[in-house]
This record gives sequence, C-alpha cells and structure tokens, in this order.
Amino acid sequence: MVRLTRIYTRGGDAGETSLGSGERVPKHALRVEVYGTVDEANAAIGAARVVTRGDADAMLERIQNDLFDLGADLCTPEGRHRGKQALRVSDHQVERLESEIDHLNARLAPLDSFVLPGGSPGAAQVHVARTVVRRAERLLTHLAADEDINPAALRYLNRLSDHLFVLARHLNDDGRADVLWKPGAHR
Repeated sequence: MVRLTRIYTRGGDAGETSLGSGERVPKHALRVEVYGTVDEANAAIGAARVVTRGDADAMLERIQNDLFDLGADLCTPEGRHRGKQALRVSDHQVERLESEIDHLNARLAPLDSFVLPGGSPGAAQVHVARTVVRRAERLLTHLAADEDINPAALRYLNRLSDHLFVLARHLNDDGRADVLWKPGAHR
C-alpha cells in the first residue's frame, strides 16, 4: 500500500515528475500523458458512480481500482522497476470485463442504429468516461509504437471502452431508453 504523509514535495516545480522506476521525465512525456488520461477516466467514472447503484456501481468500483493498477503499470516502464516487482494489469482483469460485458449484453435490446451519448444521467456520465478511456487507448498505442508496454494494459483499455458502452446501454433501461442516431434527420 501507499502511505502519503505530505501532499506537496516541490519535486515537480521544474516541470519534471518521477516514474515508478525512479527516473525523472518531463511532465509532458507521452507516458505521463497516458497514465494522466487513465486518471481522468477514473475521475469520470467516479462522477458516474454518484448516480449509479447496485451491480452497475459495484462494477464501476472494481474498474476504478483496476484503473489505479493500470496507472501503476503505466508509470513503471517495462523492465525498469525498483524494489518489489512492478504492479501489472493482468489478463484476469480483462477476462472479468469480458464476463461482465457478456452478462450485461445478454439483456440488451438489439441495436438498429448508433447510440448517441445520453439518456439517463448515469448512462450519460458513463459515455463521458468511455470517451476518455478511448483517448487513453489511442495514447497508449502511440506509446507502444516506441516503448515496450504490458500487452494486457492495451487489452484492458480496449475492453473497458466496450464495457462502458454496454453498461451505458444497461443504464438506459437495457437499451430501451437509448438515444439513437437518425442519419440526416436535421439536414
């Protein structure tokens, strides 16, 4: 576990931050941008949890914890950890998302069009989180072009965006209250 006794350290005042390996990098480094966007997705999920209950909220709570694992994974470059073994996202976490997707999707009304973000307050918030996760995924693929990453991290983000899409539909009365795209409706 992490124990914080001081919130500010002044270590980043010159525009650098420390990775989990201890190395210092600019705060605008792509790796920092990736795990910062994962943190943003976590905050968006936290906002969604304000209006969700029951199984949906329990899923989002597990996902928030997974996103902290993912942030720890991403802030420690492959093969460059210090102290104990670096925390890495696992295929088990990806498989749990897949299982939850399958469970939720089995109850959803079939889609006849693309879904517009919105509907219920919970669905709208989950759609915001989904788009932030997609941005994190795009950034991670950019990082993976130049640096080694944990392949399960990319799978996790890819599956998470699918999960959040299906969860948003679930929160819209299992898809019956989805807001659907009407192509060319307002030309």
